[in-house]
Amino acid sequence: MDSLCIKCKGKNLCGKHCHILDRFIDNAPKPKLHFSGKSAPELFVGRIGYPYINSGILTPSENDNISNFATAEEWSANNFSVANVLRLRGQLIYGKSKTNIKSDNRLKQVTQELALSSKPVSTEIFLKKKPTMQITQDSVFRPMTNPAPLKKAILEENPKVSKKVDYLTSDYDVKATTALKELYKTNIKVDHLQKLLSIGLLGTKIKRRMVPTRWSITATDDTISKQHLEKIRYFPEINQITLFSGNFLGNYIEALLLPGRLSFEAIEAWKAGNFYVGDTTQVAQDYEGFFGRKKYASNITGGYYAMRLPTTEYLTKIKRQATIFIFREIRKEYYAPLGVGVVRETARRTFNSNPKHFDTIDEAFKDMQTRIEISMDEIKEKSWILENYGKQKSIFDF
Repeated sequence: MDSLCIKCKGKNLCGKHCHILDRFIDNAPKPKLHFSGKSAPELFVGRIGYPYINSGILTPSENDNISNFATAEEWSANNFSVANVLRLRGQLIYGKSKTNIKSDNRLKQVTQELALSSKPVSTEIFLKKKPTMQITQDSVFRPMTNPAPLKKAILEENPKVSKKVDYLTSDYDVKATTALKELYKTNIKVDHLQKLLSIGLLGTKIKRRMVPTRWSITATDDTISKQHLEKIRYFPEINQITLFSGNFLGNYIEALLLPGRLSFEAIEAWKAGNFYVGDTTQVAQDYEGFFGRKKYASNITGGYYAMRLPTTEYLTKIKRQATIFIFREIRKEYYAPLGVGVVRETARRTFNSNPKHFDTIDEAFKDMQTRIEISMDEIKEKSWILENYGKQKSIFDF
């Protein structure tokens, strides 16, 4: 794979035929300055130029049904392929406007009303210019397509807002982290929580501001999983070696739970030929011990927190702690980045699978090797947990 492809990610920098752009060209909406469509609701807050950033609404101009399939959770539930997702994303128009993260204006108010809703909301869109047929892809957020400067947006129906969301977004004395935890307890979906945080609807009055989407995604995953970890540290340890396996959209996850004190390690292997890494397989690792981590997981970045959340959801469910090793292998079929939500849903699929139990860790390694392409020896060389497990009384001692 050409190194320019890795930098480009569908921006058509070379000017040649591009298989990623093909998916969007085939499904791109007819260019319009005025249309009505159901926003998922889907919102985006950029980070370039922070604190003066672009923010706006993603809306279909022709097919309202695609608003029902806006998140990775919905893609997973419907077993979508990468091509399915690209086809749907290609039909969205991103109406955006420049604003300060703390400023207040009518477009921001409309965007906030959309963010409150748990259901798609019919919205009338007025653009200053016709959309540009373009895609922005990233490993953290979902593909952004067909941008155009937004002139005005009008809600054509009232958003459906849950009582708990209405209450906590109206309370200016509650911290954002507290609000996220409380809303999660009432089964508000993680994707919805990320929108509320991103568009500046959570937190104390003096600290409310828009948060770039990529930051809000990781912050939400991190906050909720930390809430779980606070409880998990007091649970008894699991008593047998347990292995879960799952895959989605070319992402393959093996989750190995070992008897021992709470610790968590994630390793990612991007297979050679994948969209990001070109001709060389690349491996990244991040780890935290019993007391958690204070610094950002800079090697795996958002994927680390996206895998940690489903792991902590499972341990909270069974009321146990464990030494956790989770491995994600990204293969060629994941040929376009679709956002870190795919990682979260792959991990959730993994922990919803039927687990296998083993008497020894070597037996678990042999079973893992039957499903992954990279050598277990290479994984063990990169892993702190696998290298040290069983060599001391407890990883808690380190």
